[in-house]
This record gives sequence, C-alpha cells and structure tokens, in this order.
Amino acid sequence: MGHNALVDEPLLDAGRQHCAEPAAARPDAAQPARRSTYRYLRALGVPLGAAAGSALLHCLLLLWLDSPTQSFASRFHVWDAQYYVQIAQSGYPHGYAYANGQLTGNNLAFFPLYPLLIRITHSVSGLAWGTSAVVVAWLCAFAAAVVVHRLLLSLVPARVAAFGVALVFCQPMAVSLWIAYTESLFLLLAAAALLAVRRESWLWAGLLSCLAGLTRSTGLAVAAALVVAVLLAVRRERRVEWRMVAGAVLGCVGVPAYLGWVGLQVGHLNGWSHIQSAGWGTAWDWGRSTVDFLGSTLHNSDGWVPVSVAFVLIGYTLACAAALMERPWPPLAVYGVLILAASLGQSNYYHSKPRLLVPVLLAVLPLASGLARARRGNGLLALGALAFFGCWFGVYMLTIWPYAI
Repeated sequence: MGHNALVDEPLLDAGRQHCAEPAAARPDAAQPARRSTYRYLRALGVPLGAAAGSALLHCLLLLWLDSPTQSFASRFHVWDAQYYVQIAQSGYPHGYAYANGQLTGNNLAFFPLYPLLIRITHSVSGLAWGTSAVVVAWLCAFAAAVVVHRLLLSLVPARVAAFGVALVFCQPMAVSLWIAYTESLFLLLAAAALLAVRRESWLWAGLLSCLAGLTRSTGLAVAAALVVAVLLAVRRERRVEWRMVAGAVLGCVGVPAYLGWVGLQVGHLNGWSHIQSAGWGTAWDWGRSTVDFLGSTLHNSDGWVPVSVAFVLIGYTLACAAALMERPWPPLAVYGVLILAASLGQSNYYHSKPRLLVPVLLAVLPLASGLARARRGNGLLALGALAFFGCWFGVYMLTIWPYAI
C-alpha cells in the first residue's frame, strides 16, 4: 500500500487496526514520557549543577579563609542579615529612630517579603531564626538558577545560556546569593517575572514584579521592564487586553505600597529615603559619588580592595554597554540598565556596589557568548578561572574585609 493510501485511510479503521495488534508489537506508550522526563531532568542539571558548584566553592573558600571573630555558620548571617531576622521576630518599629538626638537608620529601611519568608520557614520547620534565614536564601538561590537558565534559553543558544547561568553564580559578590541577604530572592523573582513577560503571561508577570518590589527598591526596574514589554505588545498587536493593563498596574504596586506604608509609620511621605540617608548614607546623587570614587581610587589609592572594586564597576558598565550593542530583548535591556543605574547613581558604600550588581543579568551575556564560541576545553578552563576569582573575591569581602558588604 502506498503512502497516500495510508494517509487517506479513515481514522476509525486505523484505530481498529491498532487495537487488533498484539500487545508485544505495540510501541511502548511510556517511552515518550520517559524521554520527556529525561530531557527535563537533564535540563535541570545545568542550572542546578552551576548553583551547586557555586555553593560548594564558596563554602570551601569560607573554610580556607579563616575569620578570627566568626564561626563558619555565623558567616552566613552577618551585617544586614540581623535586620531581616529582627523584623521576622518582632516586626517593624512604629516611627523614626534617634541616637543622641540625631535621626538614624532602623528596620523600616528593609522591605518585608524576605522577613516574612523567614518567619514562615521558622514557624513551619522549627529551625532557629538565623538558620531559617539561610535556608530561605539557599532555596531561592537554587530556584533562581533554574529560572535564570530558562530565561536565558528563551533568548540565546543553549551553550550561551549554560555559561550565562554559571557566570551569574560565580561573579564577584555572588557570595551574597548564599548568605541571609535578599539577593537570591530578588534574583528569583526578577528572573521569573521576566520569563513570564517573555511568555506574555501578563498576570503572572505582574504578580512576580509586585513581589520583587516587596523585596527590594530595585523592584522598580522589574516593573519598568514589564511596562515596556506591555507597550511593545500593544504596538505589535495593535490592541489592548485587560490582562496587559492589569499585569502592568499590579507589577508597579510593590515598591510604592511599601514606601507609602513607611511614610504613614513615620508621618512623612519621604520617610524611607530619610531613614536610608541617615542610617547608610544612601541617596540618589546622579552618580557623582561613584565618579568621585573612581577618580580618586584610580589616581592615588594604594589599597587593593578599592582598586579592585573600581575595576569591577567599570567592568560591569562596559559589559552592559557591549550587551546593548548586540540589541538584546528590550525588557531585559531596560531591567539591566536600571539595576546598573541604581547601583552607580547612589551615594552608598563603594564596597557594597558590586553586591548590588549581582542581579543585573545583562552584563554576563557578552562574556557568556565569548566562552561559548571558544573551544570546549578553553571555555571551561576560562570559566574555572573566573569562578575561582569571583567566589574568592566575595568570600574575602565577607570574611577578611572589615566593613559591611
């Protein structure tokens, strides 16, 4: 019987013929499911392997770099981690805090979603508060690796995506993804929101963007990316759907909602900014303090930490510029540029700026593309060298460097 006869055969008769076949001759119906499961697990292996390798290398370096004042476990909840745990335990204060009659920082500077997850984890598991904070960070880090990889796979070839997720987890200050900070939670929510935008799941994108805004003030960058994606979709399709509008509005709610609540607590609309400025010297100055830091450091500094931080900041800026020259997906470009601007445009501690650049994502694309084009052995060797330096740099800043990151 020819091919056309098979095609024209009635479906009902074909079904009867299939049913008449002996069971041993039928194709195994479970084979496609097994193959699908295998492909799914194999796809998870790349991001989870990158995250696990990052966690292991960071832990080994933490053991290697001795700290005279900290135990191994205590290094995972230092500096700002105490504020998140305090909020999880006792909630927020009801107004400004003062020291010697001068306004100072307090817990209202820190957004609520991470402390809420710490409280939930502590209540469900019975773990200590500090341990709960680290558990949340680690779970979010592994989940973020998977989501970042899925996002990159939707934008670049698989080999570039694999190098990209590895670079995210071994960049300078990637150690902040493994300590009781908000970096891993924010990276997870930001990448998930961008992935939802990529799939045009507008309501999910809005919800995830809102949650990112309840995690850090840089949630505004996620919201801006969502709004740009909606505008581009409206322009392309020449119509407006209610899901687009609802998602965009919901995505923009997170940061203003928390800042407004803080304003009500302290009785001043701009209260959150006052607390940030008084407690941590953080204020928007259009990058003047960053430019002054770079100029003075590169001109006459003899300390390797400020010099290395200066080159890290320059490197991120050039990497983002190189990525923009390749015309990336516009929402990712908007998100990355705004995260970069938020770090460089403020007058915060210079040694905290590399940590704030961890979620940029845009900056890893040019280097990931270059590593993917190299021979396999050369690419992996270069990645190994970058991973060792990036992880060592973060661990050094966490243990040896005496100031907060």
